[in-house]
Amino acid sequence: MVTIRDEKISDIVAREALLDVAYGAERFTKTSERLREGRLPADRLALVAVGHGQVIGTVRLWQVTAGPGCPALLLGPLAVHPEHRNCGIGSALMRRAIARARMLGHEVVLLVGDAPYYSRFGFTAAQTGELWMPGRFERDRLLALELKPQTLVGARGMIGATGKLEPKPELNLLIAATFKQRRAPARRAA
Repeated sequence: MVTIRDEKISDIVAREALLDVAYGAERFTKTSERLREGRLPADRLALVAVGHGQVIGTVRLWQVTAGPGCPALLLGPLAVHPEHRNCGIGSALMRRAIARARMLGHEVVLLVGDAPYYSRFGFTAAQTGELWMPGRFERDRLLALELKPQTLVGARGMIGATGKLEPKPELNLLIAATFKQRRAPARRAA
């Protein structure tokens, strides 16, 4: 049985391993990644699919602007472990993420992906012609779903990150920990 639930801190390692399997190191070169770097996903919009105690699917949404003055979410990455694909897990994650975004009052979701797959959820490139990404992207893969009709009317410009920044480790604690490790006496084997 597969359960979809909010992502927990303890899921991070498994989620990253899943994304490595699904997308490889190339995922770090994507323009969408530039919008996610150093940021936290939108509140309550990081979900995982769990089967037999293992993270087998993930989806996250990030706060962005669709040009100046138009708050939006950026969906991605969506991933399902190859051994569990074509079982409806990706669709279930998408439906849950969209429903949650709507319930939380968000008005539009953007993503970069395959139109034939995402059109079943209502995504289209029809409203994204005046938007662009901060880097290389394929115009026909920039898709939007208006959760509130007409949200993207007049939206024009660069999509930019607006979400919460990831907390940075305190430098003085890192230095102290490093110094303590270097100063600790070596243990001798008995």
